[in-house]
Amino acid sequence: MKYAVIKKCDIANGPGVRVSLFVSGCRHHCKGCFNEVAWDFNYGNDFTADVQNEILDALKPDYITGITLLGGEPFEPENQRGLLPFLKEIRALYPNKTIWSYTGFLLDKEILGDSRANCEVTKEFLEQIDMLVDGRFVEEKKDITLLFKGSSNQRIIDVKETLKKGKIVLSELNNGKN
Repeated sequence: MKYAVIKKCDIANGPGVRVSLFVSGCRHHCKGCFNEVAWDFNYGNDFTADVQNEILDALKPDYITGITLLGGEPFEPENQRGLLPFLKEIRALYPNKTIWSYTGFLLDKEILGDSRANCEVTKEFLEQIDMLVDGRFVEEKKDITLLFKGSSNQRIIDVKETLKKGKIVLSELNNGKN
């Protein structure tokens, strides 16, 4: 697996100060995507043990709220497989830090349904995530006033509650404005 960028003090992609990992590889190719360079699965650097340790160190300070996964596309099967052991390590070391992920896939129709996003590790991968911003970026629905979303069709989903209740549970942040 490759990654495009690591931001160690990000305040744009989830609440608080976060570490953000932009993975490489995305097949959605949304019109107006802010990170087209990361569509290429071969773009960037290898996601090595040293890189993972660098991120784990960046998560140490108390002021860091958690980590956010972006892309590229974290839910491409290749990326799920590469990220799952790392997310488990984050959970073990930092049980009070939150894990957010962005995805162009819809949780109920694609990730949990019949699509390439639903692979052999998806259930376990989802179980590591606290909040999921789902839905493809739609340029015609772009709204820069939305909190943690790029377009109005996207949803901020409480993954833990959704998995527990068996239906989509939106976060209270879903209708937030910047």
